[in-house]
Amino acid sequence: MKYHEQVHRYGRIWMFAALLLFLSVPFTISLVLGEWPQPGNFISGFIATAIIFWTVTTIEVFTFSPMLGSGGTYLGFVTGNLTNLKVPAAMQAMHVMQVKMGSEEGDVISTIAIAASTMVTTLIIMVGAFLLLPLTPLLEAPVLQPAFGNIIPALFGALGVIYITRNWKVALPPILFMATLFLLVPAATDLVGVLVPVGCLIAVVTARILYLREHGKDEKE
Repeated sequence: MKYHEQVHRYGRIWMFAALLLFLSVPFTISLVLGEWPQPGNFISGFIATAIIFWTVTTIEVFTFSPMLGSGGTYLGFVTGNLTNLKVPAAMQAMHVMQVKMGSEEGDVISTIAIAASTMVTTLIIMVGAFLLLPLTPLLEAPVLQPAFGNIIPALFGALGVIYITRNWKVALPPILFMATLFLLVPAATDLVGVLVPVGCLIAVVTARILYLREHGKDEKE
């Protein structure tokens, strides 16, 4: 209990500190340059982006928090890039260490994995910033563009195979639903963050149906 109390206390402190740090950048720029956004333009732009990001952020909190644990949740939401990096890193680490999601061991492993992922990412970004100009001709080569366009599908495809094969009966319905939806409505790919809970709900309903069916068979026997 003491561990979780400390995690929540320091997590809230650092979340608030990170928020102040994020807001200090545009505030400092406006203060130094003496240029401030017009209230009308700021409000209209804020509302347009908040409608999307508030929805996605709220969904991610309820979806990812049980998966990452308390420590991983605070650290992941402060450092960002959960869907593409932090969640896959935490899930793979828990799978390799053979700990259950939501357990105290899973919470610790998830936090360590996200911390390691953050440090590695920061190091790579620093190296990339120094090598960006020298490597620009190579990175912009047409032969490499298909590879850069498929990094995320390749990452989640490799991780998906592990979890799909573990229980393909539960995984198949949401996969078929999402694949059909994206084929019929290509614009839905822009709403992936909103559709994640939909896939989770389909998986939960499928698992419940399979459980009741198997449980019913056991009672008859």
